Amino acid sequence: MNQQLLHNQTAIITGGNAGLGKAIALKFAEQGARVAIFGTNLEKGAQVVEEINQRSSAAQASFFQVDVSQTKAVDEAIHAVTAQWGPVSILVNNAGITRDQLLMKMTEEDWDRVFSVNTKSCFNTCRALVRSMLKARKGKIINVASVVGLTGNAGQTNYAASKAAIIGFTKALAKELASRNICVNCIAPGYIDTQMTAALQETQKNAILSQIPLGRMGCPEDIAHAACFLASPLSDYITGQTIAIDGGMVMQ
Repeated sequence: MNQQLLHNQTAIITGGNAGLGKAIALKFAEQGARVAIFGTNLEKGAQVVEEINQRSSAAQASFFQVDVSQTKAVDEAIHAVTAQWGPVSILVNNAGITRDQLLMKMTEEDWDRVFSVNTKSCFNTCRALVRSMLKARKGKIINVASVVGLTGNAGQTNYAASKAAIIGFTKALAKELASRNICVNCIAPGYIDTQMTAALQETQKNAILSQIPLGRMGCPEDIAHAACFLASPLSDYITGQTIAIDGGMVMQ
């Protein structure tokens, strides 16, 4: 019996060339999925594919240079994935950016760009894949939001709003697709030890840790494990949910 949770599945991971997306890509490949990584940094994307291939000679991974905020580019990239590996059964919408600023100083460009990358990208990828998932009567869609989308955060009105929108999008789409055995769920990471949080000052880190009951930041693998669970048959009766992975910082 094959023990790999995602054996013979084709997965797309947006923003899969670094941070949380990279950890998810590595985990999915380890569990037997064919992994298509969407991102804009060609060099980093190639590095992730190489790392996946070094870990297993049987792994299948490809990088597609695409700006997921652009509808036509997403449609073309998904067409290329299906031409290479067949229908996509797993989608992880992980691409995201920040443009932090107090609202009174925030530019329209910073507001629009955050929504284009963080939220419109979910619309682009899901719309492009829904028809084939409906036809197959199966699929797993995992949208990566943030605990900030649940709590808000000063200086991040654009980011918090974009992540809250993803949570609402997830619930609505889950209701649309449930009758065809397609599960749509959301992961809301808390503070994770990535390049972004590494730039924080020591006093900032201490203030954050004081808000986390487990007393530490998470690691990218914590998110990857949850994404793998939601992508696998182990979560077949879970849909429309938002799972906060935050060390207990937000308890609903």
